[in-house]
Amino acid sequence: MTEGIRVRVQSHYIADQSSPRDDRYVFAYTITISNESDLTAQLRTRHWIITDGRGAIEEVRGDGVVGEQPRLAPGETFHYTSGCVLSTPVGTMHGTYRMWRDDGSFFDAVIAPFSLASPLRPIETN
Repeated sequence: MTEGIRVRVQSHYIADQSSPRDDRYVFAYTITISNESDLTAQLRTRHWIITDGRGAIEEVRGDGVVGEQPRLAPGETFHYTSGCVLSTPVGTMHGTYRMWRDDGSFFDAVIAPFSLASPLRPIETN
């Protein structure tokens, strides 16, 4: 939680869009942003740091999330689902949301690191 803004994440592997033979692993993540402060805050920008299983890092910056810049009054919550594609079966994501207050001040709400992991498959033996 940062300045009363709580960010929760749930991620899962999308098997039917993935192709391990082609080093394509697709993940979805659902974010819940809750304003537990006494002041309204608007999410204006995002900054993601995505790290694959080999340690390669990709940074993503942009306005809002899923085409929106949600404004959260005290007690309000915003949910959205998005995704990413990795070339490895595991990775991590973390980042920040730049939040603006009505008085013109801003802060970066921290998104703690979370895992992206495809399920393990049993090894076939002959």
